[in-house]
Amino acid sequence: MNHTASNANCSEPSGKPIIFVALRASIVFIILCGILYPLAMTGLAQLFMPHQANGSLIKDASGNTVGSELIGQSFVDPKYFQSRVSSIEYKAEASGSNNYAPSNPDMLKRTQDSIAAWQKENPDVPISELPIALITNSGSGLDPHITPQSAEVQIPRISRLTGIPAGRLEQLVDKHTEGRDLGIFGEPRVNVLKLNIDLQTLLQ
Repeated sequence: MNHTASNANCSEPSGKPIIFVALRASIVFIILCGILYPLAMTGLAQLFMPHQANGSLIKDASGNTVGSELIGQSFVDPKYFQSRVSSIEYKAEASGSNNYAPSNPDMLKRTQDSIAAWQKENPDVPISELPIALITNSGSGLDPHITPQSAEVQIPRISRLTGIPAGRLEQLVDKHTEGRDLGIFGEPRVNVLKLNIDLQTLLQ
């Protein structure tokens, strides 16, 4: 049996080729989704939540930007509260971790080094009281928070080095302890940068 090709062409009822219809639709959606929608969302964000829209930046007492409440920092001075371990050194452009298994030699060495450094800087605190959160990396490597326990266990060292009474430091930790989101999501946490900014005022 012979088959003859259909004489139908690729066009819409008006006779315009489909390619022009597709091109017209693409231009419309590029304008709507690529220009108008982002502009509208940016405007609404600046109107209703400018702090979050601009990066949740934190300023010191002088008004200088010192970081973001969403991105952790490394504090090497033992007079300040220390953050979690970060395998990417808190570089925001390289979020992530090495995803090592617990048996990985590099992981074991890093953990052992962290424990040794802790023992050296915190001789007054038994190693059994060292929270595991202080020697483990978060999933992003950028976690700005530590647990309240991780902050409290650092108080003896900071009190010894600064002369600030332990009770006053405990009040500072309590002040910066954030509860669960909506009362049920997540865990209580302490933003290390905010905590250290307040600590800095006590050292001046």
